[in-house]
Amino acid sequence: MKKDIELPEVSNVFMAVVKEYNNEFKCDDWNAYIINNKTVDLEMVLIVSKGYDEDKLLETAVLRHKIEKLPAQSYAKVELLQEDVLKLANFFNVTFFEGSKMYDKKYLFEKGIIKEGNLRNVPLLNKRGILIK
Repeated sequence: MKKDIELPEVSNVFMAVVKEYNNEFKCDDWNAYIINNKTVDLEMVLIVSKGYDEDKLLETAVLRHKIEKLPAQSYAKVELLQEDVLKLANFFNVTFFEGSKMYDKKYLFEKGIIKEGNLRNVPLLNKRGILIK
């Protein structure tokens, strides 16, 4: 039965963590974004996120997010990452429908990667951040 399940490969859907200024609170925030760099819309996007450190046996609460429709060539803010979470590995599991097919991909921001020195321009967002393909 397992051999009959088709698991299509995800392409052109990315996760990024971006450092941006928050005008309301007058501070810099780290925000996670999902980026749809496809030419088609994504439907029923489900994102499950968690931070963890296996060495210290630390784990954050599991957060769940839903986006009904993510248009082609667009992005959506998923969540704010608090300063304490940046020291952990941050995992995002993304599931979505493209047409009638379901896709699933895991994105991992490894422990210590989310920091100023690793910021690069993130395409489509046109902001500086860390992109995971």
